[in-house]
Amino acid sequence: MSGPISLPAEISIPPSRGPVCGAVRPPGSKSITNRALVCAALAAGRSRLEGVLDSQDTRVMADALGALGVRLECDWRAETIVVQGCDGRIPARSATRDCAASGTTMRFLSAVCGLAPGTFRLDGTARMRQRPIGDLLAALRALGIDAVAESPGDCPPVMIRSTGLEGGATEVAGGTSSHVASGRARAGPCMPRGLDITFAGDLVSAPYLEMTRRVMEAFGARCTVASPRHWRIAAGGYVGRAYAIEPDASAASYFLAAAAITGGRVTIAGLTRDGLQGDVAFCEVLGRMGCDVAWEPAGVTVAGRAARGIDVDSNAISDTVPTLAAVALFAAGPTTIRNVAHIRDKETDRIGDLARELTRLGADVVEAPDGLSITPAPLHAAEVATYDDHRMAMSLALVGLRVAGVVIRDPDCVGKTFPRYWATLARVAGLDTSDWPPALRR
Repeated sequence: MSGPISLPAEISIPPSRGPVCGAVRPPGSKSITNRALVCAALAAGRSRLEGVLDSQDTRVMADALGALGVRLECDWRAETIVVQGCDGRIPARSATRDCAASGTTMRFLSAVCGLAPGTFRLDGTARMRQRPIGDLLAALRALGIDAVAESPGDCPPVMIRSTGLEGGATEVAGGTSSHVASGRARAGPCMPRGLDITFAGDLVSAPYLEMTRRVMEAFGARCTVASPRHWRIAAGGYVGRAYAIEPDASAASYFLAAAAITGGRVTIAGLTRDGLQGDVAFCEVLGRMGCDVAWEPAGVTVAGRAARGIDVDSNAISDTVPTLAAVALFAAGPTTIRNVAHIRDKETDRIGDLARELTRLGADVVEAPDGLSITPAPLHAAEVATYDDHRMAMSLALVGLRVAGVVIRDPDCVGKTFPRYWATLARVAGLDTSDWPPALRR
């Protein structure tokens, strides 16, 4: 995000001239960038983060940490941030922050603010005020923090009055967002008694919890997985270091899906099978649908073939549900996506609102409490609402590669995680963007 870019209220997606073929290295992972920022901020000493994502979410996180007194030098153009850690002692004693639409910032910092004696208030967008955070606040209260949600349904704004966190034992409801557990875990090494976490019930988005643990350990934390449902996080804090952030696997999914939808061939540079992100498993889903998937030491290549519908539990890769739905529109036979009830509480209801927009395009969609079933049907031109949700915009735009007249409303919402998405899609897909304003092509 080199500066504010004014985008039109809507854009029309030009159909691709043929199979989408090319190579792309997506920007750095938003999830890893924000996790690394928090660990570096809490560490003893200096950290240098490389490959950071420049987006609304990551800027919101960096600005919020700065407001808490952490010193950061951000060179967004060079994708680097130098952080002088606070050694687990938040300098600020009060702060009020607008977390915008960043769920990671809201949930991670709710726990981090508890480390400092002081009073802190975290707010966000109208949608953020509808996203429950009660489980995290209840856990903070159990650890001795006065933590209150000010909107109905235990939703933000959040007010935190703290005398510091000593640590101890806490329980996480497994069915809530992984951000809740990740936020609590990340503060654990800075608590004098450490933190024991028990996960109750079915775990949601387990790969994101594993990502949290691995980033924590990269910064010197000691986190013992006593069992899949029990973590022991030792006191001792974090240590500053140089840390490289891998490309965003969720962002990669759109280009891999473009290959699947158009019968093309796309290589994602820097995304490997043994990376930190669970969303690399989206490649396996495309393989089940009939695509050829080739893993290499420096990346992965997907070649599209005639796709077939599948039945898939997408709990572990729930951010890719809208992308999979776009591919399912062009498959032979129905696709059922299950076990993702928690995505109703994302930037938008990614089950109900996704079903509505797929239907608007002509698909036959059956909505379930925890997912949806998509039966291919003749598709047609439509104006697609995006609900200020970056993933809805990026995934449903892919339909326009095969269907003329697909219009995406509020294209600017992709700035949350991928500000240059439109230019990258146009380049990789070879789109005729002569009708697009210049801001969309750079």
